[in-house]
Amino acid sequence: MTIPPRIPAVVPAGRMAQLGQPVLGLPGGMELRPWRFSDAGALFAAGQDPAIRRWNRLVVETTDDACERIARMRRRWQDELSAIWAIAQPGGEAVGLIGWGDIDLSGGSAEILYWILPEVRGSGVVVEATRRVSDWALNDLGLHRLRLCHSTANPASCRVAVKAGFSLEGTMRSALLHADGWHDEHLHALVQGDV
Repeated sequence: MTIPPRIPAVVPAGRMAQLGQPVLGLPGGMELRPWRFSDAGALFAAGQDPAIRRWNRLVVETTDDACERIARMRRRWQDELSAIWAIAQPGGEAVGLIGWGDIDLSGGSAEILYWILPEVRGSGVVVEATRRVSDWALNDLGLHRLRLCHSTANPASCRVAVKAGFSLEGTMRSALLHADGWHDEHLHALVQGDV
């Protein structure tokens, strides 16, 4: 019996850490940049927002908690586990978060996560940011498949997925526990060659 050849990693280990986290421009002048400790107030405010807590299960009780989360974002980039950006005006404080969690370089996949503060909701910035980080993940980092999952009770995230070019692949039943119980989730995906 012949042993099949080993499947090579889609993205070699070390590539993401070597790239360093870039600042990514968005249409309209906003940018995606690494989180700064000076953004702790924005992260704390997000942790108090009912909509963000409902859909993201984000709990940040103090600015010290926020600073620890920012430090963890930096460590997780270096460990090639996640890639998280602040959505901000250049030189301004963060108004949102977007990035990739559950990064699997060897398998070539990741799952997006995002939230936006109330003062900029409805502006279209999350769609633009989703497009931009997707382009980075597929073309700069070299991943093959990106996932966007959201509760079926969250139509705003469904609109983001569709507008950003993610295809709806199906519904995962009772897939995520929220404060009000188990939620079915839509699974959307974007793969190399879709855009």
